[in-house]
Amino acid sequence: MFEGAHTALVTPFNEKGMIDPDAYRKLIDKQFANGIKGIVPVGTTGESATLSTEEHHLVIEMAVKQTAGRGLVIAGTGSNSTREAIDLTQAAELSGADAALLVTPYYNKPSQEGLFQHYRAIAQSTELPLMLYSIPGRCHIQIEVETMVRLASEFPNIRAIKEAGGVTERVRQLRAALPPEFEILSGDDVLTVDFMKAGAVGVVSVASNLIPGAMADLTRAMLEGRVDDAEAIHARYADLFAAFLKLDTNPVPIKAALGLTGECRPKLRLPMVEMSVEKVEELRSIMINLGLI
Repeated sequence: MFEGAHTALVTPFNEKGMIDPDAYRKLIDKQFANGIKGIVPVGTTGESATLSTEEHHLVIEMAVKQTAGRGLVIAGTGSNSTREAIDLTQAAELSGADAALLVTPYYNKPSQEGLFQHYRAIAQSTELPLMLYSIPGRCHIQIEVETMVRLASEFPNIRAIKEAGGVTERVRQLRAALPPEFEILSGDDVLTVDFMKAGAVGVVSVASNLIPGAMADLTRAMLEGRVDDAEAIHARYADLFAAFLKLDTNPVPIKAALGLTGECRPKLRLPMVEMSVEKVEELRSIMINLGLI
């Protein structure tokens, strides 16, 4: 279901800090025109932490309407409150989303049993296919392999995991422990090739907001066994992937990049702020070298 490249969409804002529907629709059209298999509205890259509940629903509804069946809409519906995650997931289901992405609860730091019960409650509240999201760098916990196996075996709508822990060996461990039909996706552009070599079937990509065709081609090449082709694409964009990691916290650099191309303003909501002029110029130089501007 989740093979290929999926874009963790930014949420464009206008100069007043409100959602920019026109820029958002154009960004969605760009994804599907360039081979992206699905989009993820209102994830980390979409600044879910600073959208109101009403905005959260609106962004998902706009994504479903604009996608119009051209690919998957995997709605970001995670929360550190199980009740809120259930409400968001059920609302996404009613909006017509195809699946939901559920990050591990942040700040609370639940035990593995707490994680199991959290995801159990959500899985039992919806018929949507669920992709769990383990990102210890932001949440300070990860879904351990044993917990993932338990969840996958007991709840058939838990279908995939977005793995953003940065460790290829963990992908191997997950692949060995989980059923063949359970899908693993990379949560880091820079590790997509390595993760797919270890058993992942695709990526939830930040860079594909800017370069959807390249990320679609990279994952397609890996799925077809054309590893050399995939590695060549990775090498071409390696400096860009590195810049997105080192210049600032996601989604600051990708919004800066889209600002440089004119696709949306680099506007963010506090406490996130735009990159310094020096860092923007560093990113501009990389993008010029790649022919992106």
